[in-house]
Amino acid sequence: MKSLTLPFLILSVASAHAFADNELVKTQSHSDVSSTASRLVTLLENKGMTIFATIDHSDAANKIGATLRPTQLVIFGNPKIGSKLMQCQQSIGIDLPQKMLISEDQDGKVWISYNQPHYLAQRHHLSGCDNVLKKVETALNNFAKKAAQTNNP
Repeated sequence: MKSLTLPFLILSVASAHAFADNELVKTQSHSDVSSTASRLVTLLENKGMTIFATIDHSDAANKIGATLRPTQLVIFGNPKIGSKLMQCQQSIGIDLPQKMLISEDQDGKVWISYNQPHYLAQRHHLSGCDNVLKKVETALNNFAKKAAQTNNP
């Protein structure tokens, strides 16, 4: 029984900040969805990323008379990185550009979610792109962490 307690405790503590679920990485934000999305866009732009779109899913739902907790999707990328990934396996283009979903759950907590890069590598049978994938993973993690903090732009 003791062997289950420590891993459970570690998982419980880790899940309050960031965790992977269904090949999604989730980081809890300390702001509302709109502020978090705005901070994320600013961070991405400051790093030279192209913002292709910001989609407000809850606004779209409202327009058809449906109710949806605050949910925004930010679609962004950098052709210098995406092209390298597609040179390894062109089919990964279906999952590019990158996306981050900022959403409020049923408990009022706000989460930043994105695809685990290694999941995409497995999905598309990438080989020879380990260094690029590591850079992507680090960058996405840093963007999510910084966007989740309230003291960033």
